[in-house]
Amino acid sequence: MVKQGKLLAMKPAYAKDDTFLESVHETRGEASSLHIWWLGQSGFLIKWQNRHLLLDPYLSDSLTTKYAQTAKPHLRMTERVMAPEKLDFIDIVTSSHNHTDHLDTETLVPLMNVNKDLSVVVAQANLDDAAERLQVARDRLTGIKLAEPLYLKDIRFHAVPAAHEGLEFDEQGEPKYIGLIIQIGEFILYHSGDTVLYDGMIETLSKWQIDLALLPINGHDPSRGVAGNLSAKEAVSLAKTLDIGCVIPCHYDMFSFNTVSPESFVAEAEKQGQGYYVLENGEGLSLIEALE
Repeated sequence: MVKQGKLLAMKPAYAKDDTFLESVHETRGEASSLHIWWLGQSGFLIKWQNRHLLLDPYLSDSLTTKYAQTAKPHLRMTERVMAPEKLDFIDIVTSSHNHTDHLDTETLVPLMNVNKDLSVVVAQANLDDAAERLQVARDRLTGIKLAEPLYLKDIRFHAVPAAHEGLEFDEQGEPKYIGLIIQIGEFILYHSGDTVLYDGMIETLSKWQIDLALLPINGHDPSRGVAGNLSAKEAVSLAKTLDIGCVIPCHYDMFSFNTVSPESFVAEAEKQGQGYYVLENGEGLSLIEALE
């Protein structure tokens, strides 16, 4: 990482490369257990039984390269956990929207190359754009609609709107930014994607008793020049209102211009009595243990 001619040390990953892979493969996949690892930004790996699910993985330096000579350099703060071409055991990968840290060609194309039966789930409204960026046929991808849950490889997905500053829909009324309710075994997860609070959000999410929510906490700062997300306080309050068992914060410690410390999230969760767990990049967690 280079800034103003000086080499800046990146934060080390909790586990990376072979060490990370060992932690995944050595984890037992009982029917009653679910394990989750944070890959950085909004990216997570979920293991349940013999299934492996990737949510919004960003495992490259494509944005650092793209913005290197601009007024908004995307300087990586934390080491990459894993090269995507080494993840040759993935069943499903999802993308919540078309921003590169959630739909990264340099991550998804290698994943598709080494996982020939990989299901790639994107918002229905983004299907054409995603296919063009990934240089694949439209039917290589799986679009998910608001009113039509997907059942793929023993996992059920429900799309819910996300507001990356505001709600945006295509001509068919499908959202361009989505979160996912994921029913996997006996657990219900909510991966919000990038979102702020919006009217009707509580009513939509209250249809499910969510065990684990994966929520951004980097907040909104117009000076960054990018769309914002939930703040730490908002993420905790949302989870508390919905009686969510555990929250894992995300969308920080990736790019130096768009991050926050998780300390404010921890303080707010403690204040409101909300269950939480703060992971480091490459660190894993048993959901049952987190809910105890």
